[in-house]
Amino acid sequence: IAREAYRNIGRVFVEYAMFPVLKNRLDKLVEFEGLENFEKALKDRKGAVLIAGHFGSWELMGAATRQKGYPIDFLVGEQHNLLVDNLMNRHRQMMGIGIIKMGAATRGVIKALRNNRFVAMLSDQDAGRDGAVVDFFGYPASTPKGPAAFALKTGAPVIMAFIIRKNNGKQRVILEEPIYIQESNNKEEDIRKLTQAYTSVLEDYVRRYPDHWFWPHRRWKSTVKG
Repeated sequence: IAREAYRNIGRVFVEYAMFPVLKNRLDKLVEFEGLENFEKALKDRKGAVLIAGHFGSWELMGAATRQKGYPIDFLVGEQHNLLVDNLMNRHRQMMGIGIIKMGAATRGVIKALRNNRFVAMLSDQDAGRDGAVVDFFGYPASTPKGPAAFALKTGAPVIMAFIIRKNNGKQRVILEEPIYIQESNNKEEDIRKLTQAYTSVLEDYVRRYPDHWFWPHRRWKSTVKG
């Protein structure tokens, strides 16, 4: 699993570097399953919180989604290396993807959702003391609260998205059905329940495609010692 996961990471970086070349070929390289979930979200006019993980070629998935004609913004943090950060954002903007910086996340995300846009977030890394603690592979894992909080505040659906490599060199984006929960008067518990719901979907995909996930990240570093 480790060997194949590192091979996948290598492919991801190469594909990202080739964005200028791949820009006009994505429709031939990437196919979609579950587009009806996007169409329903647009019809309901609340946008959607798209949740992905560091799974497969996640940046390629975002670019293919935009080229398919869907309005998509990325919620992004700043890379330590500013040259890399600038390069990544140039590639995203070249593909027509909107950028929402983490520092202005609340206002930017809510505005985008109210404008019936899709906001994509990666939510599979350790969130430290500020995260919602949910179960992931049988261990407590601190997970960012943002995706669930934005969805609950705006009424936008949570849609999980995954990109899978096929044996013929093409890739398939799978869009899962929207995730909703029965809300209560306990905001923190609602955030935790929704976070657990989409984390369980991610776990299922990692079990099925273990070589697609970014295992080097210390996912449980703030919750599991040793």
